[in-house]
Amino acid sequence: MKAGPGGPLRGRVTAPGDKSISHRALLLGGMAEGRTTVEGLLEGADVMATAAAMRAFGAQVARGADGLWTVDGRGELRQPDGVIDCGNSGTALRLLMGAAAGYLIQTEFDGDASLRGRPVDRVIAPLSAMGATVRGDGLPVTVIGAFLRGLAYEPPVASAQVKSAVLLAGLHAASPTTVLERRPTRDHTERMLPAFGADLSVEQTEIGRAVHLRPGARLRGTSVRVPGDPSSAAFPLAAALITPGSEVTVAGVLLNPLRCGLFQTLREMGAELEIAVREDAGEPVGDVTARFSRLRGVVVPPERAPSMIDEYPILSVLAAFAEGTTVMRGVEDLRRKETDRITAVATGLRACGVEVDEEMDGLIVHGRGRPPRGGAAVETHGDHRLAMGFAVLGLGAEAAVTVDRAEMVATSFPGFVAMMGGLGADVAPA
Repeated sequence: MKAGPGGPLRGRVTAPGDKSISHRALLLGGMAEGRTTVEGLLEGADVMATAAAMRAFGAQVARGADGLWTVDGRGELRQPDGVIDCGNSGTALRLLMGAAAGYLIQTEFDGDASLRGRPVDRVIAPLSAMGATVRGDGLPVTVIGAFLRGLAYEPPVASAQVKSAVLLAGLHAASPTTVLERRPTRDHTERMLPAFGADLSVEQTEIGRAVHLRPGARLRGTSVRVPGDPSSAAFPLAAALITPGSEVTVAGVLLNPLRCGLFQTLREMGAELEIAVREDAGEPVGDVTARFSRLRGVVVPPERAPSMIDEYPILSVLAAFAEGTTVMRGVEDLRRKETDRITAVATGLRACGVEVDEEMDGLIVHGRGRPPRGGAAVETHGDHRLAMGFAVLGLGAEAAVTVDRAEMVATSFPGFVAMMGGLGADVAPA
């Protein structure tokens, strides 16, 4: 994919459905009894891996001609005939492991080469403590379900995926389960479980946020409306911020406070953002408008990382255009994503003429208040967020940027090239 400088970007678009909510809607719909309808589901490769998994577990999952998805669950997960292939999706893997642990079935999970290199031990530990048997310390991994016991668990790292895996397992435990978070992470599982009938409550304690789940409730199908993914919305909005004369609105974006760290950071950098918030199906959503802005470097508080962990690649790109230094620390978890995002971002930025310091847990980008040189061919290592991030850099750089393996963009943003072209961007297959 090649992206180069051009005229201003203008228009109003809708971001793809939120990936985190899409995964959970399909998974809980498959565990529930009866029909669940899902409007606005992200039809990217990661979410389709969860759809295929729920079919393998016995649910009927189908897309209607109108784009509405239906999930007909049986109130349980059944023994799958083969291996559950999670593709490139860490969310699918970790949440499905938690869900499967509560049933008397044996499930083998696997994924692509990238997913095989990502850690699963942080999920294995609590599931084993609850009574499940897990064979393997990496992919492929087998989960043998059991009559589980509840537990009080504090994840050693802030992770919504670990929290969700424990809560999903806890649905079928013999006693209550509590997950304590010292640093809050995205809360879509807690928001969605009660809608399906789970007995869940959230308490703010002196040391953190406690999520309490009482087992025994029967999950029943419901209706889910998926808002736009803020991680995907970040790319057209970022492109507008660095392209003179631009004004872009992304409608219907999820504005959950635990997912809005990037927008807060951009405002601190001087970005002209206009955000209108409303409530929709239990989640705050709204329209976000970005206009070309002169950005300045900032220090991003490490405690903000869980609310914007997927947005650090595009933030690093914007930091390259800013005046001054942008410091991003407390993000060591980026080294365990689809690729080592800290090293990959630093390497790509340097290839485009940007001065970058790489640290074990972060990046320091030295912006000069003007477009970087660009003109590089950036290796993405099959990481969709790197591909889109460096494409955005190419739109504002002095010379076009080419990224490899652009097909991976379909993981989270199948219509990226078409959307950006519709806004006036010079983005096309290379």
